[in-house]
Amino acid sequence: MDQPTVGILHPGSMGAAVAACAATNATAVLWCEAGRSPASAARAAHFGLTSVGTLAELLDRSDIVISLCPSAAAEDLAPDVAAHRFAGVYVEANAINPERAQRIAALFEPDAIVVDGGVVGSPPVGGKTPTLYLSGAASATERIEGLFAGTAVRTAVLGTEVGKASALKLAYASFQKTSRVLVALAVGMAREHGVDQELIEVASRRTDSYLAEPQYVAKAAARAWRWGPELEEAADALEAAGLPPEMLRAAASTLARWYDVKDNGELTLTDALERLAQP
Repeated sequence: MDQPTVGILHPGSMGAAVAACAATNATAVLWCEAGRSPASAARAAHFGLTSVGTLAELLDRSDIVISLCPSAAAEDLAPDVAAHRFAGVYVEANAINPERAQRIAALFEPDAIVVDGGVVGSPPVGGKTPTLYLSGAASATERIEGLFAGTAVRTAVLGTEVGKASALKLAYASFQKTSRVLVALAVGMAREHGVDQELIEVASRRTDSYLAEPQYVAKAAARAWRWGPELEEAADALEAAGLPPEMLRAAASTLARWYDVKDNGELTLTDALERLAQP
């Protein structure tokens, strides 16, 4: 089907922007307004998504469904879709560990084909071009490649094994997100002793050092409510591989101190560090 109808589940900042790119090669991109916040509705309207009243209607009309929500909700959402006996392509694009991706895929057999996905990069707005990594049945991954052809979302197929895309996403997230936590701790320690500017100067002599960009700590704090659960997923993946998960679990625990500033775009570095210092 050259022009499929696409359903996007829980269109957050990433999901809505990715869905808008899918609209380039789709008949329509649907989202379900039931139970969603006014912010979700405004975001969906901004990106030109088509509202439907119920999940059942979205599933009945969609050929492809993309699940791109906070990782903690992924395995709660998938059974609702599977129970409806959705028979299209289900793109599990959440930041979850490979074992969870495989469990979700098993829920849909034999009705639907599940494609494992992982988005690396920022939402595709303002010139940003994230990559959607895919793994799963070749016929299904080809459809998803076609869906995003010519858009700001690049695609890359990693093979036919469900779990590969999730593993790559979490491997990258483990470094990217934990490194921001380490920056916050290092700057906080240096600031306590009045040497934070000197720390930044030392770091700026090196190339590609996150320590030279402490202003990013406030952005990390605002995203902590999503990043913490992702790092717990990554820690589970490390443990499953026989590797020590403690550092990622500690980073996730640190991020939890910022959960109450969810998506706060007004947060400053000072605000973030003060909250980090509170038990």
